[in-house]
Amino acid sequence: MDRLKIVVVTYGRSDLVTRCLSSVLLSIPEKTTIHVVDNSSPDDTADVVATRFPEVALHRRTSNDGFAAANNAVLAEITAPYVLLLNPDTEIGPGLLDHLLDAMDEHMDVGMVGCRLVTADGSLDHAAKRHIPSPWTAVRYFALKVVGRTGSHYTAPDVGEYDVAEVEAVNGAFMLVRAEAIREVGLLDERFWMYAEDLDWCVRMRAAGWSIVYDGRVTATHLKGGSSGTARPLRLNYHFHRSMVLFYLKHQRRSPLVDACVVTGIWLRFALSSTASALTRAFARSGGARPRAVEPAHE
Repeated sequence: MDRLKIVVVTYGRSDLVTRCLSSVLLSIPEKTTIHVVDNSSPDDTADVVATRFPEVALHRRTSNDGFAAANNAVLAEITAPYVLLLNPDTEIGPGLLDHLLDAMDEHMDVGMVGCRLVTADGSLDHAAKRHIPSPWTAVRYFALKVVGRTGSHYTAPDVGEYDVAEVEAVNGAFMLVRAEAIREVGLLDERFWMYAEDLDWCVRMRAAGWSIVYDGRVTATHLKGGSSGTARPLRLNYHFHRSMVLFYLKHQRRSPLVDACVVTGIWLRFALSSTASALTRAFARSGGARPRAVEPAHE
């Protein structure tokens, strides 16, 4: 019987998926099965996986129904005690999974664990450890990003980069989850096409009494947004803001007036950010550059 199943959802960028799977195959513990769910990639990604990684269980979907639906296609059949949701733009090193699995074996109340994630330049991906955002912390987080800063409560600044601590949420790019917890709280909510389904899952895990732990002693690389570029295409930007609305209405309703203000504010941000992105692309085209925009499996 498997001890671990790894699920990687892909959509384009076979180069990133190849690097991810190569790192996984050099690092996996015994009794591990790797599943790749291709979300109807517009290129040869599925064929590349089939050819270069015959030991991987490849699931070819005929449509892109989102990150949650693609993962759920495998999660619904999980029999191993642990499952790892891993982004295709993520790379892991030897010993990382053994370390985390052993830690979860020792702490049976932990339903989910994430590790320290670093971006391509070696800096911390602050979404590796998070508090669940409120409307106010979200506003502060986005405002700080505009000026190139971090430090919002959302990024759990009370937990050190190399600490081991309980947190409210970890990043969907790397989520090691106990199958027993999945059976209790249910699968990912497929209403979130992409974005916030990881936060929603974390909220539900904690509500059911499971702990979520960030372990900064081990590190994976996350080429954050590597399959989509630095600016979200309009479709992804829409789903990002739509997921913010869904998450707020599902978990953080206040009063009809406050709810209307929050939802209006989210869609106003969508309009402003979409306009800014359109202007940026127009400027890039006028200079002869054409930014590539391929939908990521998850950011």
